[in-house]
Amino acid sequence: MVFPKDFLWGGATAANQLEGGYLEGGRGPSIDDALPGGKQRMAVVSSPDFDWTIDTQKYVYPNHKGIDFYHHYKEDIALFAEMGFKVYRFSISWSRIFPQGDETEPNEEGLRFYDHVIDECLRHQIQPLITLHHYEMPLYLAKHYGGWKNKKLIEFFRRFTETIIGRYGDRVKLFLTFNEINSAAHLPVLSQGLTHLTGADDPKNLFQAWHNQFVASAQAVKIAHEFDPAIKVGNMIIYSTSYAYNANPVNQMANLAYNQDFNFYCADVQVRGEYPAYTNRYMASKGVQWSDLSITDEELALIKQYHVDFISFSYYMSTTTEVTEKNHEQAQGNLLGGTKNPYLESSEWGWQIDPTGLRIALNELYGRYRVPLFIVENGLGAKDQVETDGRIFDDYRINYLKSHIQAIGEAIQDGVPVMGYTPWGCIDLVSASTGEMSKRYGFIYVDQDDQGHGTMARSKKKSFNWYQRVIATNGAELDNDVAY
Repeated sequence: MVFPKDFLWGGATAANQLEGGYLEGGRGPSIDDALPGGKQRMAVVSSPDFDWTIDTQKYVYPNHKGIDFYHHYKEDIALFAEMGFKVYRFSISWSRIFPQGDETEPNEEGLRFYDHVIDECLRHQIQPLITLHHYEMPLYLAKHYGGWKNKKLIEFFRRFTETIIGRYGDRVKLFLTFNEINSAAHLPVLSQGLTHLTGADDPKNLFQAWHNQFVASAQAVKIAHEFDPAIKVGNMIIYSTSYAYNANPVNQMANLAYNQDFNFYCADVQVRGEYPAYTNRYMASKGVQWSDLSITDEELALIKQYHVDFISFSYYMSTTTEVTEKNHEQAQGNLLGGTKNPYLESSEWGWQIDPTGLRIALNELYGRYRVPLFIVENGLGAKDQVETDGRIFDDYRINYLKSHIQAIGEAIQDGVPVMGYTPWGCIDLVSASTGEMSKRYGFIYVDQDDQGHGTMARSKKKSFNWYQRVIATNGAELDNDVAY
């Protein structure tokens, strides 16, 4: 397996799932701070009875504590460096910089925290990759402005972006705008701040919010390129390679529509700089017309001129499209699901494991867009068993990652330019979809349970030593037989 010499091996996290420091350092509450713990957290917040008031008497809020990266960042980054990370993807909490989101002056204490994080990365020769908007926004912006359906957020995000680029652009050369922007098709609350209070059930709000984010993303590219042309800005989508269940043309057509509407719609706008030809059909399928939206010629011109430099994406599973029969077993999965593919195995959480789908994804994306690609999330959520001697033999995780790294190598041989690979949750953190700690992804174990009990002590899993060797050999050695 041959990877480019400058291939960026690393790991990925997000502020809302690991940072903690709830309301410390002048931080304001974010949407994620109002999410209760437990597998039903998304159903709870989708209920008309949920009023987005943070009620610590009624709910447990695991995001408030995360894994306390706010106080452990030096220790954690040192562990990343020990593994040999070339890059570390993390996000900046908008509400740590602008507590309400609409202020004119940033919170200096919040800015200093990320100064420290960035400088600590650079001290260990780790390149920061910063996500500007990762499934969180100041709670005030959702409750008082209605989230991203409101055009005022474009200006608030411009101020936030100018602050971040102006403060860190001398040291950080890789940025992403909106995490998994296409996820709003299934869950607009995290990506767009749309709740039952702000009209999440009205499809026109979904498309208006997307448009406003497209404008904000183009604005971020403009700000970054004007600050330093060497800065590269990417978008970030969920990509789920999709197969028609069979050769029935009806399923083939449904699969094409799935790809257009979910896998490609947002990327078409952000990479190509214009709305795709199928936009009218997609909107109409949701009962939305162009005339329902507020879109100006100036906004379309900005989107056209300032498209992203590369595509980053998450890949966890593929999906299968079947619309002709209703009796097939359904797959489980974060946001996705679909008909269960009989040729694939599944994780403990029902996510279908398909490394070949990643090779297909890389070829499909490069064939369509002809820009560099960056896999910024990929991983296996699983329950880890701590042995009596403290060790964790997570060969299941190694096997998952190994097969996907092999698929990346094959795609590179296919001619696809892949910038790097940052597996998700390189250190255990709170699950975004379920609020659990027991659904672990990391190379590093964090002693905390689903109720928030534990010492927060960090320890290395077998996969830590394995990934250390993968990076040291630039992907040449992937076998499980590593000393531990």
